[in-house]
Amino acid sequence: MSATESINGSGSVMDQVGSNIIHHVSNSDIGHPIIHLPYIFGINFSVTKHVLMLWIVSLLLSVVIIVPVRAYLIRGRLVARGWMNAIEAIVQFIRDSIVKPNVGPKWVMTWTPLILTFFFFILFANGIGMVPIFDILGIINRFVLHVPADNSHNVINNILHGGVTATGNFNVTGALATITFFSIIVAGTMAHGFINHWKNLAPHGLVWPVYIILIPIEIIGLFVKPFALTMRLAANMTGGHIALLALLSLMAIFGEMFHSTLAGIGVAFISVPMAVAIAGLEIIVIVVQAYVFTLLTSVFVGMAINVHH
Repeated sequence: MSATESINGSGSVMDQVGSNIIHHVSNSDIGHPIIHLPYIFGINFSVTKHVLMLWIVSLLLSVVIIVPVRAYLIRGRLVARGWMNAIEAIVQFIRDSIVKPNVGPKWVMTWTPLILTFFFFILFANGIGMVPIFDILGIINRFVLHVPADNSHNVINNILHGGVTATGNFNVTGALATITFFSIIVAGTMAHGFINHWKNLAPHGLVWPVYIILIPIEIIGLFVKPFALTMRLAANMTGGHIALLALLSLMAIFGEMFHSTLAGIGVAFISVPMAVAIAGLEIIVIVVQAYVFTLLTSVFVGMAINVHH
């Protein structure tokens, strides 16, 4: 049976590839909520897939990071062991290599907790997006339980809508960047006072005509920083998944082009190893993007504190 016949007249593969990729990486449509909640002030508070993933990430952080740290502090051990030893190494690296060089020794303990929260949250949110939990549930639902894909009343079918990586959602990364934005203002205010913080946006001692151009640029730059954080994290996490799905879609595309399932299988010997390589690269990207977000947040906060630099 050819690839064209296998889709039962539902349209060509080329017509479906784009929408299928978007279906797997975008935020789940509010029309397919996992948990239905009432409207409040005209806003639909129903829980979508990315909201569920944020809850799961928070639960994992509590179990893997918060609970062991609290237990370690209660026991009062001087030397960390096992898993706590790994957590301690990460904490010390972020504190001494990221936060301290940027904000300075005076403010390092003030801003390290926020930076650590960013790092672990983004790392877990990125990492869980690589685990094919819902894909496995979808396979079981379709081929074991024989539930039609168009059954909108099926819970698993509703869960399949949208991507798994919460940090691929611009709303999530925008919220994180908004925290960074206000942290910059708070850091500058704590270090120099509210009025002086805004005065420090532009260098002192310049001739007044320069400020006509410089002040608007600095104000725009204040908003560009969180915008760049938002776009960088979401785009990187979304781009990797799009590349994976595009490579795997080549099997169906070539199968339709040559009207042969064998052609699709032949392409699999190329596309699957490439997809595995991309997946390996994404594992590196998961850590790098968590590191970059925390580093840039430290740099921006440090710039508000250490104005003379």
